[in-house]
Amino acid sequence: MGAVPASFDRARSITESTMRASVQRLAPELIVPIQYHLGWADRDGKLRPGGGGKGVRPALAVLSAEAVGAPAATGVPGGVAIELIHNFSLLHDDVIDGDEERRHRRTVWAEFGVGAAVIAGDALVMLALQVVLDGTVAGARAATVLVDATDAMIAGQAADMANESRADVTLEECLAMADGKTGALLGAAASIGAVLADADASAIEALAAFGHHLGLAFQAVDDLLGIWGRPEVTGKAAWSDLYQQKKSIPIVFALTRGNGTSEELQALFAAGAREEQDLVRAAELVERCGGRELTESIAREQFELAVAALDQVTLESTARAELVEVAEFVTTRDF
Repeated sequence: MGAVPASFDRARSITESTMRASVQRLAPELIVPIQYHLGWADRDGKLRPGGGGKGVRPALAVLSAEAVGAPAATGVPGGVAIELIHNFSLLHDDVIDGDEERRHRRTVWAEFGVGAAVIAGDALVMLALQVVLDGTVAGARAATVLVDATDAMIAGQAADMANESRADVTLEECLAMADGKTGALLGAAASIGAVLADADASAIEALAAFGHHLGLAFQAVDDLLGIWGRPEVTGKAAWSDLYQQKKSIPIVFALTRGNGTSEELQALFAAGAREEQDLVRAAELVERCGGRELTESIAREQFELAVAALDQVTLESTARAELVEVAEFVTTRDF
């Protein structure tokens, strides 16, 4: 994995104060769990430096404003709002998946309780809408983008949950789920700055398409990390997707191959295999069935489609180059 793009730090430097000030608007009982989740504070509320993740989504929002010739500050409300929605989804996902660790720390539900995690996530949704609507003429249009993306993300999560109990999930269904769960929000992140800048529809559409394809590439890489990622890098347990029997891209592809290797994998899942040797074997079977290779090819293809989408319109050259740099970074994350 290459160096973190400079645009991440730049976007963080102009969005963080708005993000922190926005969180302070919440009910006092919610501030500590949310600051803890964001890495801003310890369990007892003592503030600490850093935190907040890499900031892919705020960077995309800021760059999308700059790509249509607007100042970086134009994209700040959109970047903060998207990041709040993203963290709402993480809080709830950790509850749904029963994950006790994220970013090498205990999750909010594990530390503060399920109720605290759920209500904190709910609060972030409303806060995101308030942020994007405050003091901006194009805020209503940006709020529509945000709501539509959140709705698609929730539908994708619902499909993901429904797929867990199904044995007949197809690759097409898996990709459609990923498009909603990940593609929609990155599509919004990559275009909301342009929406706030009141850019031409063609530019907004091209940037949204870039984000959608990037989201699918991002999800494909995430699915690879869910099996073959190193815990010290991912912050999650080894073979976490196999342990949870998630219907991720490589797993679904392997399960639907219809050969002896696929049948052995199905048998392991049916037996509820959770021991380390079973998970190691399952990872071998997924790779033998071509699941890893297929998922890697999807990540490459979607990256290329994302970059091609930017070529449909004329964008500010520096911002376009930085958008491509972000895409390269998130699709080559370390294992």
